[in-house]
Amino acid sequence: MTVLILTFSKDNESIPLVMEAIKARGEKAFRFDTDRYPTEVKLDIYYGDREQIIITDGNQQLDLSEVTSVWYRRMRYGHQIPQSMDKQFRDASINECRASVRGMIASLKAFHFDRMSNVDVANNKQLQLQVAKEIGLITPRTLTSNNPEAVKRFAQECQEVGIVTKMLSSFAIFDEGGRENVVFTTPVTDDDLANMEGLRFCPMTFQENIPKALELRTTIVGKQVFTAAVDSQQLAGSTFDWRKEGRNLVKNWQPYSLPNDVETKLLQLMARFGLNYGAIDIIVTPDGRHIFLEINPVGEFFWMEVYSPYYPISQAIAEMLLTNKNQNQFTVNSLAVTSNR
Repeated sequence: MTVLILTFSKDNESIPLVMEAIKARGEKAFRFDTDRYPTEVKLDIYYGDREQIIITDGNQQLDLSEVTSVWYRRMRYGHQIPQSMDKQFRDASINECRASVRGMIASLKAFHFDRMSNVDVANNKQLQLQVAKEIGLITPRTLTSNNPEAVKRFAQECQEVGIVTKMLSSFAIFDEGGRENVVFTTPVTDDDLANMEGLRFCPMTFQENIPKALELRTTIVGKQVFTAAVDSQQLAGSTFDWRKEGRNLVKNWQPYSLPNDVETKLLQLMARFGLNYGAIDIIVTPDGRHIFLEINPVGEFFWMEVYSPYYPISQAIAEMLLTNKNQNQFTVNSLAVTSNR
């Protein structure tokens, strides 16, 4: 068996963890760094009297007819195309790279972990909240708007707990040097409410500020559920977003048992989106409620495994990639019909 892993050259420990687990089972894993395409990696896609797709990376070459499963992980199409290129031509080149790679992935007659179409649909955060609520999960009051007056009304509605703001599309913004500037969940102050002219250029998402006893990260692989908990309130910097103190909290995560009904609903959510993998963020309130925040179809898991013996997530991913068994085969079309009732 051969597993094709699509990622980028600066991805984290997740990739080697899974590759090692695959190789330990006597099978092959081939890594395609999309940021090195087309400047370093060659991709030949031929359709004629035969079909043939070849990836060449230095001395390594893969005929994709050998691929039995594909892990659609992280994409950085054309990142190494020179910034000095005219922007119009550079953008066109990146778009062509994206179309070529995604077309190649879509054409593979292999097991997909997960299908691009399912990942694309599941990445819609408003749809996540809608489906989660339909299933019976508790969700926070949420407003996405470019209207200052609507935000002020929402803040008034949530005045007992306050509101926070977050981004739907980007976890990070990169400067010209490629340095990452992370966008964290942030409390909205009275001063912010009085100065919201910037919304005319960019809508923002606002949520009620949920009181936290614990924050959970539930990683689901097929039907296997791995949940870890951390007390994010122990550090001042992580009050509103544990990721802001992620390095300092990394060894503080502990095993957590979800209530059976919550776990069942999360598996239903996975099935509704047709996902075999998902990393889910949940808040446990001081009165014991479990508040669903979001599901990340290709979310991170490596820190849970690297710093804890309780979460063999890479092993579970490798096993699914090698057994080629879809656990959640719900189609995107079915989801659209169900969610629009």
